[in-house]
Amino acid sequence: MTRSRAAARIGLICDPGHDVFSVVAETLERRGFRVAFFEPGRRVAPETIAGLGLLANKKVDPESFRALRAAERRGVATWNGYTTVLLGTRLVGLAALEAVGFDVPTTTFELPDRDYVAKSLFDWHYEADPELNGRGALYQEYLPTEPIDFKYYAVDDGDRVHVRVLRSRSKLYGEKAPLGVVAPEPAIAAKVRRLMRRTDSQAIGVDVIESRGRFYAVDVNPAMSFRHVGMEALLADSMAARATEGTSAPEPRKVDGSTVAPGFASDGGATFRR
Repeated sequence: MTRSRAAARIGLICDPGHDVFSVVAETLERRGFRVAFFEPGRRVAPETIAGLGLLANKKVDPESFRALRAAERRGVATWNGYTTVLLGTRLVGLAALEAVGFDVPTTTFELPDRDYVAKSLFDWHYEADPELNGRGALYQEYLPTEPIDFKYYAVDDGDRVHVRVLRSRSKLYGEKAPLGVVAPEPAIAAKVRRLMRRTDSQAIGVDVIESRGRFYAVDVNPAMSFRHVGMEALLADSMAARATEGTSAPEPRKVDGSTVAPGFASDGGATFRR
């Protein structure tokens, strides 16, 4: 089936120099897509959104949320849309994790009288990292464990959800460091896939720790870096599949009271790769 011109245009809210997603963009361009990067934190103009076949997101940010919501209202396909970004509201993310069967640590607004992890209310990309026994908007029960995170990365390539796990030194105890890819626990991978289906997500991450013989999900990340897991081709497959789900050329539409033909506008913060 032939792609429409609009379907072949992908906007990506991400730093154009990102070491993983720049490779994803290059892969998509080799397949005939045109990729534009939009600066995180900057408003994307409605007429720019209207000319896209797909708006993809790599940053948890209020402006990303607004752009994704605007895209879906205009019938433009999204990759990790606004329902995914909502997982970056930590209480929503923890509730979603619990709803699909994960054990999660107790989280409160009150400062605990024992060890805890302080976190921001929203996981916006510019917020401070979680801090052991620090100050924050939320306080998550500290679970005794080795200083190791199991980062579950999941990507839906259009046919199935692929899950890989990066074993990583936790940034709670100093500099984060990758320690290699390990096999996923089948029960945990099944819960991650369930979360993907429930939230219509295309690519997410879940941070898991092991404490006293049990696994706990301590965070869900709707905009993972996907570094060190070799999923660049799968991410490109995922965006391509999402972009080509709808193949009919869009009609001119009303945007802020004026008629706009499909296509990229001159504003909106786009950085084209070519």
